Amino acid sequence: MAGRIPEHFIDDLLTRTDIVEVIGSRLTIKKAGANYQALCPFHSEKTPSFTVSPSKQFYHCFGCGAHGTAIRFLMEYDRMGFPEAVETLARQLGVELPKEAQSRPDPEAAPLYGLLDKAAATYQHWLRQHADRHQAVAYLRHRGVSGEIAARYGIGFAPAGWDNLLREAGHPEELVRAGLAIRKDSGSIYDRFRNRIMFPIRDRRGRVVGFGGRVLDEGEPKYLNSPETPVFHKGRELYGLHESLQAQRHPGRILVVEGYMDVVALAQRGLPHAVATLGTATTTDQVERLFRTTHNVVFCFDGDNAGRQAAWRALENTLPALRGERQACFLFLPEGEDPDSLVRQQGADAFRALEAEATPLSEFLLNELGRDADVDTVDGRARLVERTAPTIRRVPHGVFRDLLIDELARHAGVDRAHVERAVVGQTQPTQAATAPALRPGQRPQRRTAVRLAVALLLQHPELAAEGGEPERLRELNQPGADLLAQLLELLQEQPHLNPGAVLERFRDHRHGPALWKLATWDHLVPEGGAEAEFRGVMNRLNTLLVEQRLQYLHQQWQHGRMTEDEQAEWLDLLRRRR
Repeated sequence: MAGRIPEHFIDDLLTRTDIVEVIGSRLTIKKAGANYQALCPFHSEKTPSFTVSPSKQFYHCFGCGAHGTAIRFLMEYDRMGFPEAVETLARQLGVELPKEAQSRPDPEAAPLYGLLDKAAATYQHWLRQHADRHQAVAYLRHRGVSGEIAARYGIGFAPAGWDNLLREAGHPEELVRAGLAIRKDSGSIYDRFRNRIMFPIRDRRGRVVGFGGRVLDEGEPKYLNSPETPVFHKGRELYGLHESLQAQRHPGRILVVEGYMDVVALAQRGLPHAVATLGTATTTDQVERLFRTTHNVVFCFDGDNAGRQAAWRALENTLPALRGERQACFLFLPEGEDPDSLVRQQGADAFRALEAEATPLSEFLLNELGRDADVDTVDGRARLVERTAPTIRRVPHGVFRDLLIDELARHAGVDRAHVERAVVGQTQPTQAATAPALRPGQRPQRRTAVRLAVALLLQHPELAAEGGEPERLRELNQPGADLLAQLLELLQEQPHLNPGAVLERFRDHRHGPALWKLATWDHLVPEGGAEAEFRGVMNRLNTLLVEQRLQYLHQQWQHGRMTEDEQAEWLDLLRRRR
């Protein structure tokens, strides 16, 4: 487990990293003027729209909108977590991670991977050659599983008996630690999985970390999973995710189902994009892992009450992960059907059609919370807003949260401002709630002074030295003024930051998506004219500050509240304006 990585270390890492070298080692890139171009690895295209900027140290695709620093590229392309991506870049530069950020591997975990791999190979061998395998083979054939799919998913067989794996693998103490054997109170050890079809669970790197076993007789439980071990955590892993990514490096969507056989049956019929949770409700960790793989996740549940309750738990754990382009939908199957039975009866095309018509998360959310809220009455509309606001509050700031607020306001027939105040937990409007803001993810609609100043700073951080005192800007009643002040303050304190490092600082900021758009915005400033343009726009903002202050002082005079100091300031500002 790695500790928190200090910001100054990430800044220094991105300053020293050459993003062209990082991306060029993975993609074919060609020089195009001051930048480099490539076919985007995150969507299909025939004409390159993926641009890498060596001066700004970030990439941007003008086709699909993908963007980021070298860290983000490793996370998205190599499917690394943030700490792993930072560690990879540090290793390439020969830089040692700070002590508080270094991974502390469990020395007792390493041997378990080899033991679990050996167990998986043994189970697969027994499915092919064990004397008692016939019932398991007949079951798989009855379910339509081919030898090719069984091999792809590593399906195996654990014969009946108490010590088959113990005798084959040895190391009884290690088998207990790996979750493959159980110790009795008396001290004796026996195999955990007996007379079961075995489904190995692999992590992102393809290592076996656990198993799920389907019983072949009337025994209980029907499905048995590995317990928590040093290498296996049910709330993080997903059955079939590794195999899905082997079949499709960049799947358009991932389907989350409830059973191992559902995953296998769908893959058998040409639908390899299904994964299964491991006998528990879908967790936010699992959802985050899925969204690092695709922007679209479809949850598949039975249409009965139990299925809808499970879907609601999945929705609640998905909300904190919804940001940027991420989307989630819910597919409810006809009563008595599961993905396995449905795809066998109706075929792959019919199942794809059902997926395409899945219910968007926003619609499912409002329908569930509004079941007994009569929106034709004032009480019903108020009840709907009060119920839904706390749920929306869990969604990160961004476009999706804004759209949810819009949808709730439309559905309840109330003013958006009322919904927004309910979501943030306010009963009365405040200046922050009513003042316009630079909305995350929103395309710049017009060339305002603040937007232009932010864009110029992101593209030319050295201009911050010309920006004057950031604190004054916070008094300006203009959309995004506080963000501009924050950016100026950062760059004046740390002038060594390049554009990529600046944007990385705002990676989880509510305005992060808007900043990325402004960083790649064509603001029509001619080459070499950035400094003059920045000075001009800051002068315009200072003029707006003067006008804003004059308006306030004039109101003070009108109401007879002006002090002597304010009168002197007013006269001075009037002279300066003339």
